[in-house]
Amino acid sequence: MPVTQEITDRLNEAFAPTLLEVIDDSESHRGHSGYMEGGESHFNITIRAPAFAGQSRVARHRAVHAALGPDLLGRIHALALDIGA
Repeated sequence: MPVTQEITDRLNEAFAPTLLEVIDDSESHRGHSGYMEGGESHFNITIRAPAFAGQSRVARHRAVHAALGPDLLGRIHALALDIGA
């Protein structure tokens, strides 16, 4: 399964977001550290979910990282997060 789909599935399951955009931004990092031919190394994620209400920025980031899990995070070089309630 593509990494993009794994990210989408795990975040949908964990947070039932009202908005979720998972963008593979790997190609714009060609030639940089961590770039992998074929992509799926650099991602931009925008997520909005009621579950994040009242949480600090750090808590929101930790929650997303926990939902993705160490197995998936270990295959991603860079992850930019835009998280809101």
